[in-house]
Amino acid sequence: QVRLVESGGGTVQPGGSHRLSCAASGEIYRPYVMGWYRQAPGSQRELVAQVVSIGNPTYGDSVKGRFTISFGDKDTIFLQMNSLKPEDTAVYYCSFKGWDNRDYWGQGTQVTVSE
Repeated sequence: QVRLVESGGGTVQPGGSHRLSCAASGEIYRPYVMGWYRQAPGSQRELVAQVVSIGNPTYGDSVKGRFTISFGDKDTIFLQMNSLKPEDTAVYYCSFKGWDNRDYWGQGTQVTVSE
């Protein structure tokens, strides 16, 4: 079992920056994939960014050049979001897939981009 704890949601003005974090704990063995997905009301969940513990990151087309995913200490990832737009408003979910090939999800954190 893997547990994901997200933090950092909030309200940001358009053009602003914000950072999300997600800490994984439990049965974790490398390599694994961690990432962020988001879901806006009435829309499907979409990939924001993901990174393999031993590889390069992948980004969704709508966030390339604005968002950066990175690893911190102790199986933690960050999502640095710059030049935020109202259409970035969504619930952001941390994801994890490891040795058992199961998909684990965090509880979700709301990011709202508004004046």
